[in-house]
Amino acid sequence: MEDKAPWTRSLRARIRQERPVLLVALLIALIALAVGANKWVVLGLLLLMIVTALWHAVPIIPKTELEPVPKSIEAPGSHLAEVTATLAALDIPVIVLSGDASVLYQNLAAEKAFGEAPIGAHISARLRSPGVLDMISETIATNAPNQIEHSERLPSERVYIVRSAPVRFEGQEPVNERYFVVSFRDISEIRRIDRMRSDFVANASHELRTPLASLRGFIETIQGPAKNDAKAQERFLGIMMDQATRMSRLVDDLLSLSRLELKSHIAPDEKVDLVPLLGHVRDSLVPLANDVGVEIALHLPQGEAEVLGDRDELVQVFENLIENACKYGQEGKTVDVFLKNGQGEPVEVTVVDKGPGIPAEHVPRLTERFYRVSIEDSRSKKGTGLGLAIVKHILTRHRARLIVKSEVGKGTSFTVRF
Repeated sequence: MEDKAPWTRSLRARIRQERPVLLVALLIALIALAVGANKWVVLGLLLLMIVTALWHAVPIIPKTELEPVPKSIEAPGSHLAEVTATLAALDIPVIVLSGDASVLYQNLAAEKAFGEAPIGAHISARLRSPGVLDMISETIATNAPNQIEHSERLPSERVYIVRSAPVRFEGQEPVNERYFVVSFRDISEIRRIDRMRSDFVANASHELRTPLASLRGFIETIQGPAKNDAKAQERFLGIMMDQATRMSRLVDDLLSLSRLELKSHIAPDEKVDLVPLLGHVRDSLVPLANDVGVEIALHLPQGEAEVLGDRDELVQVFENLIENACKYGQEGKTVDVFLKNGQGEPVEVTVVDKGPGIPAEHVPRLTERFYRVSIEDSRSKKGTGLGLAIVKHILTRHRARLIVKSEVGKGTSFTVRF
């Protein structure tokens, strides 16, 4: 039966460790005896070397003597490492706090959104919102999750749903250290879409209400004071026809937008030659151009200029752009349409007018629904405020870009780049 006394195990370990030294001592003793040295002297020296070697050997503690690491020390560290490794892969800002609201960790998304916070600093050094800080304090005090809506105005306006929650280690005994996760879910785009939807409904209602009020007023006039006035009735009926036509255009544009949104994710795959298409658009707009005193000049390359697209939708794009150039740039008397199809370069169509131009602050918003640089000017030219929004949606479906350049007093150019 193996002896398991601690001193025995320690001696055996020392002998194994000092085995080379002991073999050298034994070899020296044998050589001394061979040359005729006194055997008792040799034996004494050998014993002295063995005792000295074993006494000064570095002690080896067997593995069985190592005390196990207590769970209370091992659990928090290992679990926190697992949590932070997971949080690092998230694309939403996340901060891990200790029980006194000190920052223990923040992922890359949090650093980009709020800047780098020194580890160990209090969360109030990074977030100054009283609402968020009160929510975190309540979570630490009650150990219950909470959430709040929070807005950041600098460097840009952002809206977050901020949630604080304790970290619970499943299957582990309670530990002294507590950890809390604060996450930020960005809902800025959702809020922007909600505002756009509300503005759209309000603007559409307003645009329809005005002609409907005119129609109702003229109908009441014809039924009442102008009941027997044929001349007045003829004049009023002409105005009513204009208002009905305006409503019809608005409804048609709204339906076009709805259809485009439904298939915006489907890219067209037909080949369309822009050379004859632009010629067709120019011919269809000649009567309008003559009415406003504008000449449409096409500058087309030799040969074909094919792109992948939907022919009817592209006709709608260039009709909108050229018609707008004729209406709003009629002071320049000429609208130039350039088709560029260079070897190895993208196909581009540029519509240029020599009108009054557009102030720089209005250019980024031109493609918004119902956005007008001048409301009175747009209504006098029978615009619905949806033309450029339709153009943007069609070009998005065609994976194309609309580039607008304008200078007040010198004119405007709209470039479609495929």
